[in-house]
Amino acid sequence: MSGRRNIAVFTGNRAEYGLLSPILQAIRSHKGLDLSLIVGGAHLDAAYGRTKDEISADGFEIAAELPLRPGLDTARAIGQGVLDSADVLDRLKPDLLVVYGDRFEAFAALLAATQSNLPTAHIEGGDKTEGGALDDSVRHAMTKLAHIHLATNPDAAWRIRAMGEEPWRVHDVGLPVIDRIKAGDYPGRDEVAERLELDLSRPVLLFTQHSITTEPDRAADQVRPSLAAMDRAIDAFGAQVVATYPNNDDGGAAILSELTDWADGRADVRLRQSLGRALYHGVLAVAGEAGACLGNSSSGLKETPAFGCPTVNIGARQSGRLAAGNVLHVGYDADAIFAAIDRCLNDAAFRELARTCPNPYGEGDTGPRVADILAGLDLSDPGLLQKKLTLDP
Repeated sequence: MSGRRNIAVFTGNRAEYGLLSPILQAIRSHKGLDLSLIVGGAHLDAAYGRTKDEISADGFEIAAELPLRPGLDTARAIGQGVLDSADVLDRLKPDLLVVYGDRFEAFAALLAATQSNLPTAHIEGGDKTEGGALDDSVRHAMTKLAHIHLATNPDAAWRIRAMGEEPWRVHDVGLPVIDRIKAGDYPGRDEVAERLELDLSRPVLLFTQHSITTEPDRAADQVRPSLAAMDRAIDAFGAQVVATYPNNDDGGAAILSELTDWADGRADVRLRQSLGRALYHGVLAVAGEAGACLGNSSSGLKETPAFGCPTVNIGARQSGRLAAGNVLHVGYDADAIFAAIDRCLNDAAFRELARTCPNPYGEGDTGPRVADILAGLDLSDPGLLQKKLTLDP
């Protein structure tokens, strides 16, 4: 590997991997870079689909695994994650670590790297989600730790600079997953229908709802209105529901219990641990033609505009996050959720707005841009690790 930089990238769950994959591909194909992929968290958990297998099926070699220790709460999992990440990084000896987003697993890996004087790059800093989850606190802490910032939109890049980060460290690169969407890297409507046994003459609702980590005891109560609204949509509009498991956060098990009980034995519901990124995008494309996306996943705000898919964002989890004109925001109220589904399916003017609204998350060239940034960094410059605060009284 002489003359080539060893770039370690950490991924801890299915959604994050789907967002990261264009960057992984760009690093792997760059003439000046080598990829060391570290896989951990829910990827290794059979209860959440063991999506490590999807990564291997995509042709990526896994350099190291970081399994979650059973029975640990989030605080202790972060502590153990720092210890385990430090051991892995010491063995792999990368030149730089890349992490994504605001998950606790990535936070642990970033802590281990920065405290080992390893340069780091953080993707999706500067986003804002004031929804009661710990996402903002963790994400902004990761911004202050990281050395290079790869923002996904201009608003986020501005916030990073406003936090006192030096402008040369901040890059607005767009949302990586748009690269795959632009390339059409997902199955067509007929294959989607065959794999999920869907009737394409009927509308499709794609549903994912996660817990709010500061309100785990309310998770079951928060998902029940969504399920009731989808009941009504099935009866009123002949809708079909494709639902995926929630994240493995505190409260996720309560949502999963409600969801599995609701879906059990229903001919109009397809419940999957994970669709995988390609099939997920295939369903979004189908829903963009005749259907909607609903729930509280960040993908409902960040990825649906690329498909022109009408979207119902439920509850507070994504409050404050940048959204395009295809998104309707509602609370945990079955009547309001059903009314929003009705508008998504039957309001021709709103469907046209969803189809044509500008996408604030980029044009689909993020992977190569990130690879070039990583290859062009002067890793010998002591200023890379010695961060300065630009704010003065």
